[in-house]
Amino acid sequence: MIELVSAERCIACDKCVTVCPTNVFDRGADGIPVISRHDDCQTCFHCEANCPVDALFVSPRTSPEPEGAMAKDADLLTDGGLLGSYRERLGWGKGRAPASSLAIGPPLRPGADPITS
Repeated sequence: MIELVSAERCIACDKCVTVCPTNVFDRGADGIPVISRHDDCQTCFHCEANCPVDALFVSPRTSPEPEGAMAKDADLLTDGGLLGSYRERLGWGKGRAPASSLAIGPPLRPGADPITS
């Protein structure tokens, strides 16, 4: 379930608002998305996967334990290596290598651009 929108990281791009299939977010007065319908979250991870600055955290757990308060604290999530870890495992994000490129095709040539190759 969606647990955190980090106002410090968020760039107000609205990608999370756009990709959420259950309309969990509203745009805040400052442009930062607000979790308005927390219970509607389906834990699909679309918002977290599409956030270009790793400002979101979706907990895969349905109960607040063991994360509890940690799931709502950006500093604790960052220190614990969780904020941005889902996108990293996907291989998404600036400077990250594809996580499973062999599963989707041959390895890239050294120095090849993954977008144009």
